[in-house]
Amino acid sequence: MTKSDLILSERIANSIYLIRGERVMLDRDLAALYGVETKVLKQAVRRNIDRFPEDFMFVLNQVEFRNWRSQFVTSKSRPPRTSTSADGLY
Repeated sequence: MTKSDLILSERIANSIYLIRGERVMLDRDLAALYGVETKVLKQAVRRNIDRFPEDFMFVLNQVEFRNWRSQFVTSKSRPPRTSTSADGLY
């Protein structure tokens, strides 16, 4: 395994959160891994929804967002709209 592989693995691991008892990645993190804008990723999923498991995406409610954000006191990010199940990525 190369150093860049280790860095990528660490980046992915740091992008996985536990929400609703599921391991998930935020849409913006997944889009960044693929090198596309979040809206492009979400559009591709919508166009090919039949290729994804039913529980592939969900929207965080306000309480979930506040709880997620409270984990990162210095976070000044905009609210994530959608999460993707990390378990659903094969």
